[in-house]
Amino acid sequence: MTFEVPAHSASGKPAGRIRQKNEEAIIQAAEEEFARHGFKGTSMNTIAQNVGLPKANLHYYFNNKLGLYLAVLGNILELWDSTFNTLSVDDDPAEALARYIRAKMEFSRRQPKASRIFAMEVISGGDCLSQYFNQNYLDWFRGRAAVFDAWIAAGKMDPVDPVHLIFLLWGSTQHYADFASQICRVTGRSRLTKQDFEAAGDNLIHIILKGCGLTPPAKP
Repeated sequence: MTFEVPAHSASGKPAGRIRQKNEEAIIQAAEEEFARHGFKGTSMNTIAQNVGLPKANLHYYFNNKLGLYLAVLGNILELWDSTFNTLSVDDDPAEALARYIRAKMEFSRRQPKASRIFAMEVISGGDCLSQYFNQNYLDWFRGRAAVFDAWIAAGKMDPVDPVHLIFLLWGSTQHYADFASQICRVTGRSRLTKQDFEAAGDNLIHIILKGCGLTPPAKP
């Protein structure tokens, strides 16, 4: 599965650790701005100022705002999907699902703004995700669902619809990033702590795995 970000320059870019460090700083600053102001309200000049780079240097890494926006979306999607890439019929379903839920909850804790940007993009129609959700992605998704089907056929878990199970896994884990303000207001918290995310993950594992006829594994 690949995701091309056309806004990256094809040549003339710095290489190695300096390039990686600068791109990471730019993407982090872009996440902040896109999450706060949306795509239309975000300025490349403001991102450059927040990173401490001249605007011309910013364009050295990303040709335009759309390219930077796509890079932010691609970054979070690749992180999310990477935790599911190695799913195998030989895995223990309970262990695999628990591991995936914990990984997704950690992404929600560490990169909540990127998750919110993705949510806003999908809600607005997801036009910028069209090249990502291509045939390769559909094949990848069907491959994940096929693993669940194999576990069900082998009697390792209850016969649930794999497609809806995957949607549930995505939605429940990303909820703690996308709707953190709502959660805080309802629970009386000023912010969600690492312990809050861990407790939420424990509960999701218990609820989802029990719903699949699985016994939650011992917490690592």
